[in-house]
Amino acid sequence: MDVTASLTEPAAGPGAEFAIDGSEPPPDTGAYLDHAATTPMTSAALAAFVEHARHTGNASSLHSAGRAARRTVEESRETVAAALGARPSEVIFTASGTEADNLAIKGMFWGRRAEDKRRTRILVSAVEHHAVLDPAFWLAGHAGAQVILLPVDAEGRLDLDALRAELAEHHAETALVSVMWANNEVGTVQPVQDVVRIARHHDIPVHADAVQAVGQLPVDFAASGADAMTVSGHKLGGPAGVGALLARRDLPLDAVLHGGGQERGVRSGTLDVPAVAAFAVAVRDAVAGREAHAARIAALRDELVAHVRDAVPDAILCGPDPQADPGGRLPGNAHFAFPGAEGDSLLYLLDSAGVQASTGSACQAGVPQPSHVLLAMGVPETAARGALRFSLGTTSTRDDVARLVAALPQVVERARAAGLVGGGRS
Repeated sequence: MDVTASLTEPAAGPGAEFAIDGSEPPPDTGAYLDHAATTPMTSAALAAFVEHARHTGNASSLHSAGRAARRTVEESRETVAAALGARPSEVIFTASGTEADNLAIKGMFWGRRAEDKRRTRILVSAVEHHAVLDPAFWLAGHAGAQVILLPVDAEGRLDLDALRAELAEHHAETALVSVMWANNEVGTVQPVQDVVRIARHHDIPVHADAVQAVGQLPVDFAASGADAMTVSGHKLGGPAGVGALLARRDLPLDAVLHGGGQERGVRSGTLDVPAVAAFAVAVRDAVAGREAHAARIAALRDELVAHVRDAVPDAILCGPDPQADPGGRLPGNAHFAFPGAEGDSLLYLLDSAGVQASTGSACQAGVPQPSHVLLAMGVPETAARGALRFSLGTTSTRDDVARLVAALPQVVERARAAGLVGGGRS
């Protein structure tokens, strides 16, 4: 069966929208299916970045150049707030999503513990990004925190009963709860509002890492009831090196960086004005175009899932099945485990065939060990070692899917053969 036959027609192409000077799109570099790691800057965001990079001015300076830079920052803050259902005063600019997560976890822990020394417990889902897990465990090793990993089901969704039981017994010792809006590896959408409702009953603040969600799912900070929320620029068409933590004004939040006292005094450091301006444009446009974008990449994702299953019948789809639960996972996410193959072998063989994917979180790429997300979901280690994430974005077309499907059977066969020759991993 030729599973690529129906995938030869490209989708309505967005490729040219990334040229801001009238030039042709860049030459074909293969099928890029790793948009969850980073996605191209949009033409509007790039234009904003270039425009503001032409001007000199520190947003903390009092002269005219500084005031112009400050005006750009504050207008950008208003734009981000309006797009994400927040007040401008709740938007704290950072240099990355990782920094925002660290500020949330460490800042909320220290802030809450300063109010009540008993509050040492940090509740996080077992499938959180390492930008949340690592600062939590750092606090356990350096600041007396107790990290509680909340279990998830076989699709990676938080066990709400476990959260209820934990808070019923230990709410007086709990500093915060952190649950991501949508998982970066398997795409599972978490019940953030349910988590907030349960935590609010015990007056426990909730942080949500929405890095993967903005631009793919409806995200409204105020409506969610969350106390803090992380966003990152390069995941939604903005530049790398900029992000934001949205945090309620009355949230106890201690500084992680100390210095000039910028950003409400909790995030010192000179702001990158061009990056902030480009980030605001990217957030605005990603939210405005979310519905059409999500529908397009969800349809493309469904084709990818169906054809991968045809091409490699024993491939295991990890996370919610989009046919049975259409809203259960990110529209641009497809994650498979290929038993008997190593993920890094699959990745390099696909790359040689012109298909770029990921074994999971780019921040953990290159580490030959099974994903903590898959293990928490109950995926056997032997299958978890052969995991690949395919993530779609603005530039994705049906030709990209066709290229993947054409290469995949031989790639899986070769990776499995290499595993047998090498004796596998203990």
